[in-house]
Amino acid sequence: MTRVIHTFSAEETKAWGERLAGLLFPGAVIGLEGELGAGKTCFVKGLAAGLGIDEDEISSPTFTLVAEHYGGRVPLYHIDLYRLEGAGVEELGIDEYLFGHGITVIEWFRFLPAGMVDEYLLLTFTFVNEEERELTLTARGERYEQVVQELCAGH
Repeated sequence: MTRVIHTFSAEETKAWGERLAGLLFPGAVIGLEGELGAGKTCFVKGLAAGLGIDEDEISSPTFTLVAEHYGGRVPLYHIDLYRLEGAGVEELGIDEYLFGHGITVIEWFRFLPAGMVDEYLLLTFTFVNEEERELTLTARGERYEQVVQELCAGH
């Protein structure tokens, strides 16, 4: 299942992240794709806020690879695979984060080895212009299809 939404500001992108947070469940895996500056980290800030985590704690984890955020209704694991480009992902211990008690968000999801996760929600961020972004939501698995249906209801 695929749905497309448009955002017209960073605040609107954050708001979609915050709305999504209210629909997610422990063990959820969210993949993010898109060019640098397309809004991935902005979206994660909204997701964190929706979980009750201070959005100011969120930054692109490019140099730390994995950032763990606690203090919300569930932990948020923010993983960035950009620097790895697929090399050494298995050694990173990502499987310890996947399907646990928290929500795992993986930027540059395409670098995750095939078959590591079967069910997930993938968001692809595309520049339309300087302010507008197209977010394509691709759900893999029934639970994620339900989340996308609820998220996009009325939009």
